[in-house]
Amino acid sequence: MECIFCQIVKGQQETDVVFENDQIIVFKDVNPKAPVHLLIVPKKHIKSINELEEQDKDLIAQVILLAKEMAIKHKIAKSGYRLTFNVGRGGGQIVDHLHLHLMGGGEK
Repeated sequence: MECIFCQIVKGQQETDVVFENDQIIVFKDVNPKAPVHLLIVPKKHIKSINELEEQDKDLIAQVILLAKEMAIKHKIAKSGYRLTFNVGRGGGQIVDHLHLHLMGGGEK
């Protein structure tokens, strides 16, 4: 069975998408921990940071640069924000599909 993020990528699950291109999709977290809480998800299924390969380095760089762009777009770049990759169950990863959390907007 495909993971929930693969289903979102394929349009099989609804979510609040804020950005999408051919390699990455960005959507609002369904259980936000901050006023702005976005998930930046490569469309390629990679289980976690532990499964990254040399060929994925450009994709991961794009994910991080897109996080910066999303912070600007959502007006949290100046006040500050947090970027988090959770890795494995012990690291808080719930969905086995690599994703970057972008959180901010709680401080003025």
